Amino acid sequence: MTTPEVLFVCVHNAGRSQMAAALLDHHAAGRVTVRSAGSAPADTINPAVVEAMREIGLDLSKEFPKPLTTDAVRAADVVITMGCGDACPVFPGKRYLDWQLEDPAGKGVDAVRPIRDEIDRRVRALLTELAGS
Repeated sequence: MTTPEVLFVCVHNAGRSQMAAALLDHHAAGRVTVRSAGSAPADTINPAVVEAMREIGLDLSKEFPKPLTTDAVRAADVVITMGCGDACPVFPGKRYLDWQLEDPAGKGVDAVRPIRDEIDRRVRALLTELAGS
């Protein structure tokens, strides 16, 4: 069986998509290939996002926002958008999910925690569906 590939996309690739990718990568432990990208990548990851993830033992300090490419979308089995709008290319045969999540941009770590926890809940459900555990 091939390893499913998931692509998380948001506008800046500095918050939601980074958290989702780190959480899925952590929980999947190699059973899923995970990528993230932004339609208009920021210069750096949101510091409150880095702190909120550090609190649960995940280090995003070496991560950086990456541009969304057609190749990344083409390679993915599941594309999960988070406020990406019309910037995300759509290919036939791909599974698309749109997760409506509050944007952590400009928010402190106290406001980022519930967003992180909601992403974690969704990521765990997705993993159960993709990898059966």
